[in-house]
Amino acid sequence: MSLKSLAAIAAFSGAAAFVSAPASAGQTFDAVKAKGFVQCAVNTGLAGFSFADSQGKWTGLDVDLCKAIAAALFGDAEKVKFTPTTAQQRFVALQSGEVDVITRNATQTLMRDTALGFNIAGVNFYDGQGFIVPTKSNIKSAKELNGATICVQPGTTTELNLADYFRANKMTFKPVLIEKLDELLQAYASGRCDSYTTDASGLAAVRAGQLAGKGEHTILPERISKEPLGPIVRHGDDQWLDLVKWVLIGMIEAEEYGITSKNVDEMLKTDDPAIKRFLGVTPGYGKAVGVDEKWMYNVVKQVGNYGESYDRNVGPATALKLERGQNALWTKGGLMYAIPFR
Repeated sequence: MSLKSLAAIAAFSGAAAFVSAPASAGQTFDAVKAKGFVQCAVNTGLAGFSFADSQGKWTGLDVDLCKAIAAALFGDAEKVKFTPTTAQQRFVALQSGEVDVITRNATQTLMRDTALGFNIAGVNFYDGQGFIVPTKSNIKSAKELNGATICVQPGTTTELNLADYFRANKMTFKPVLIEKLDELLQAYASGRCDSYTTDASGLAAVRAGQLAGKGEHTILPERISKEPLGPIVRHGDDQWLDLVKWVLIGMIEAEEYGITSKNVDEMLKTDDPAIKRFLGVTPGYGKAVGVDEKWMYNVVKQVGNYGESYDRNVGPATALKLERGQNALWTKGGLMYAIPFR
């Protein structure tokens, strides 16, 4: 037998061994499993992403991701608890162990992935920073904001992007730094600020939510940054990172396969070998991640695929009216591309 043939067999055997071997559990993974629920850091209240109604029921794109993690680990999407956090509180909550994962809209950056001691677990929403102004101001472009007073939350990438943008365009501004979103929006709505800046999705959310009934507001066309938003976990627990990361990838993969919460039971009967492995009919993936083989079946059945979650929470039929755009599947001109399950 040639050396080339031996190498090919060794490579195949190694891959097979990897698929069949259970991943070693880690501290967070074990702790979450032992306590019986996933504790997620979410926004204090952002329509479409994480918002609690008068009965305390949380809904949103980021809430769905937390529920999907619980569905994968426990087989029950309701085994979750939510910790509302401001932009400054979220990272302290994760570092201290108060929460298991940040599913709150958080931008993925080099410093957060390294110096802060976190691991980025993927992107569930591609965004960009923008500006909102009262429509009556007749401001049509961010280039018209020279000398403006601008509301912004401190301790965010938004604050740095704002300063960089104005400096690069040789403009000046006066920042109004307020940590709590409701207080910041009150300052903006009362006229204390000429504009409010955050991710464009957040602008759409507050316009449909907290600013509703407080005049007309226009989101200016410029996007001054890249804001890939997604889940974050602590360094040092690869098994927990694997679970969070692959749940998100799995929701995207399910949409690519055309598997929905409505047809997933029928899909269990498919002859497609890839879908059979994905849904756990053919075992292997669940053991590799350290959960039940039906983990992705449970995610899709109880929460839905990525597209279902998007449409339900922030899509064109919701108050936010956000087109898929960059968040469409790669096959439809977007950036959502699932790493292969194999």
